[in-house]
Amino acid sequence: MADKKTIILQLLKILQEETDRNHILNAQQLSERLECNRKTIYANIEMLRSMDVAIEQVKGSNPGYYISEREFSLPELKLLVDAVQASKFITSDQSDELIRKLEQQTTKDQARSLRRQVFIYNRAKTGNAAVYENVDVIHSAMQENSRIQFHYCEWTVRKELVPRHDGALYDVSPWSLAWDDENYYLVGFDERDQKIKHYRVDKMQDMKLSHKERNGREQFDHFDLASYAKKTFGMYGGEDVNITLSGDKRLVGVVIDRFGTDIMLRPDLDTPDRFVAHVLVSVSPQFFGWLAGIGPGLRIDKPERVRDAFKAHLDRIRDQY
Repeated sequence: MADKKTIILQLLKILQEETDRNHILNAQQLSERLECNRKTIYANIEMLRSMDVAIEQVKGSNPGYYISEREFSLPELKLLVDAVQASKFITSDQSDELIRKLEQQTTKDQARSLRRQVFIYNRAKTGNAAVYENVDVIHSAMQENSRIQFHYCEWTVRKELVPRHDGALYDVSPWSLAWDDENYYLVGFDERDQKIKHYRVDKMQDMKLSHKERNGREQFDHFDLASYAKKTFGMYGGEDVNITLSGDKRLVGVVIDRFGTDIMLRPDLDTPDRFVAHVLVSVSPQFFGWLAGIGPGLRIDKPERVRDAFKAHLDRIRDQY
C-alpha cells in the first residue's frame, strides 16, 4: 500500500499523465492503482481541488475523473514543438530534450501525437551545443553592464566551425538579442570597429564575461532593433541606402515580408499592375542575392549607382559560366 503522505502526489501524477476529456479514470480504478480505498481517493481529489487543480467529475453510466485544464493546451504545445524543432540555433539533442519536457505538460497519449508530429520535419540544426550557455552569458553581461569576449566562427569545406581572423577574440558590448529567419543574433557595439554589429549566437564559441563596462550606450539609446533587422539581417556589411523598388503586384507580399508594413508603398501610376516601394537597405552581395532570387518581377529603380552595382554583380556571376 502506498504511503498515505505520498498518495496525493501519486494521484496527481496519474491524473496529469493519463487523463483528459477523452480519457477518464474512476475511483475504483484509481484505488486499485494506488492500493487504497475509494474514500481516500475522494478525500484526496477534494484536497487537490482545494489547491486549484482543475479536476472534472463525469457522472452517469461511465463515471470518472480527469484533468480539465492545463498550463498549455494541445494546440499551444504543438506550436511550441514546431518552434523548437524549427530552431536552427540549438542542436538536435537539445531540441529532443526540450520537446521531452514539453511532452510532460500533457497526457502520455497526447505526448505521442506531439512526437509523431516532430518526425515529420527534417531541418538543418547547429552543431554548437554551447548556445544555451552563450545566451546565459549574454543575459548576465547585459544585467551586469559588462562586455563579452568570444571567438566568432565560420564553416569550412570539411563542415567544421573554426574561429575567424586567426582565432582573434571579439570584444563586444552586448545590448540586445534578436531572432530572425530561424537564427538567434546578438546585437552589440563592436569595440574594434566602434560600431553596431550583429553576430549569430550559434557561431560564437569560448564566450566569457570580460567584466569591462559596456560601451555604445549613446548609440543604443535611440536604437530601433526592428528597423535594423529589416535592412540588415541576411544583408550584411554594406552601406545603408534608401532605394526605390518597383515590381509586379503579386510580389507585394514578398517585399512586406522582408521590410515590414511601415515602408512607403504605392501603386505604379504608369502601370496599374505594378507597385513602387521605398526601402532602406544595407547594399551588399547578400541584398543582391535576395533580389536576384526573386527574379525579373522586382527591380531597382533608384539610385542609379545601386542599379549599376547590381548589374555588375550579375555580370561577375555570369562571367563564371
